[in-house]
Amino acid sequence: MFKPGGTCTAAGHWSAECSALVSNKMPYFTKLLLLIFCLVLLVESRRHRRRRWTAHPDVQRASHIFKRNRDLTKAWRGKTEQLLRVDEHDFTMRPAFGGPAIPVGVDVQVESLDSISEVDMDFTMTLYLRHYWKDERLSFPSTNNKSMTFDGRLVKKIWVPDVFFVHSKRSFIHDTTTDNIMLRVFPDGHVLYSMRVTVTAMCNMDFSHFPLDSQTCSLELESYAYTDEDLMLYWKNGNESLKTDEKISLSQFLIQKFHTTSRLAFYSSTGWYNRLYINFTLRRHIFFFLLQTYFPATLMVMLSWVSFWIDRRAVPARVSLGITTVLTMSTIITGVNASMPRVSYIKAVDIYLWVSFVFVFLSVLEYAAVNYLTTVQERKERKLRERFSCSCGIPHSKTMMLDGNYSESDANSLAGYTRNQMAAEEEKPEKMVVHLAMSNESNSSRKRGLKGQVGLRIIQNTHAIDKYSRLIFPGTYIFFNLIYWSVFS
Repeated sequence: MFKPGGTCTAAGHWSAECSALVSNKMPYFTKLLLLIFCLVLLVESRRHRRRRWTAHPDVQRASHIFKRNRDLTKAWRGKTEQLLRVDEHDFTMRPAFGGPAIPVGVDVQVESLDSISEVDMDFTMTLYLRHYWKDERLSFPSTNNKSMTFDGRLVKKIWVPDVFFVHSKRSFIHDTTTDNIMLRVFPDGHVLYSMRVTVTAMCNMDFSHFPLDSQTCSLELESYAYTDEDLMLYWKNGNESLKTDEKISLSQFLIQKFHTTSRLAFYSSTGWYNRLYINFTLRRHIFFFLLQTYFPATLMVMLSWVSFWIDRRAVPARVSLGITTVLTMSTIITGVNASMPRVSYIKAVDIYLWVSFVFVFLSVLEYAAVNYLTTVQERKERKLRERFSCSCGIPHSKTMMLDGNYSESDANSLAGYTRNQMAAEEEKPEKMVVHLAMSNESNSSRKRGLKGQVGLRIIQNTHAIDKYSRLIFPGTYIFFNLIYWSVFS
């Protein structure tokens, strides 16, 4: 270090030689400065040694993050210094127990309208249900007035409203990946309680205008235990308390509107309760039923009219066509009723299908009437021909033209007679014999004109009922459709 004639040890140690040097060979002022310098070195060396051997190995240099003011609500605290003081209060009692009713605000955000079931008369909805109330027992100090957020584990330790869904069939809180429950507590004791719920509830539907109908369904919320004297349930922001997702859509329905209402519900054994309603109106899409029900039924009715243009003697063709249309209509009616509840009143689609079925069935009855009248007429003509052949002695070769499937008009046309002439000849059989005993030349001339009368024979064989049915059936069905669509659409 410094050694003018003597030695001074390193690291600030004071030796006998340094003392002798200071005392013998230096002036007084210099001695004083050197003494002070040696004392400073001695003190600093001891302080450095104490810091090196007594420092804790886990102590770290403070970061700049800890320099700013921290919110006590975000800092971890042990059980002995909990902010909410849950263990100090009895949360089995509602807030302000014994006082006025506690107001609980509610708002709902509809996430999806999953399904509408006509058979079960219910609907399934997924929604976010939020409750707002104030519980001073949960108030806590906070420098920044910030809230604390918890999951569903705290819900079991504090008081929450016991809201349930009236007329619900099934409901559950989503639990993937954990229970979808959020609890947010503010320093002044205000609480936000939110959960994600899927509920299937009953909806009273009226199918008298089905499928041209509109349905109004309601989801009802109510406190289970607390009457209106203990808990006042209300919509937090009126109609603005109900929010819906713009992407909500259904395959068979058009969602027209959502709105909220509230009223009191009375139970004879327990009293009055506040009840909240989520109302929504649905209008059914008609295009699906036009393709699946109305168009096929209309085509079957039109197909049954084809038999009016088929020859009345083509029995297999007309009978098979009528039976096919009847069975097809029965299948359509069965398919529609299979997807509908068994209601005791008549639906709009039932009116259309059963009227169409009646038209198809009447076309079958029409041919039955035509065939019966044709058989009766041919039987009379056959008896009349047999009477004339026996009384007049007409040879067998002459009567062959009167046999077979020819009607009376055909026989008369081949013989040169009209109906008026035949009626007159019945009174004078002797004149008829004269006409039937004509020469072979007149018979051959009549045979030559037979080919020209074949087309006329088809028209003459068409019964009058078929002619009128070709106009009456389509006209009546068109008139029915005009009335039907004007009433139900």
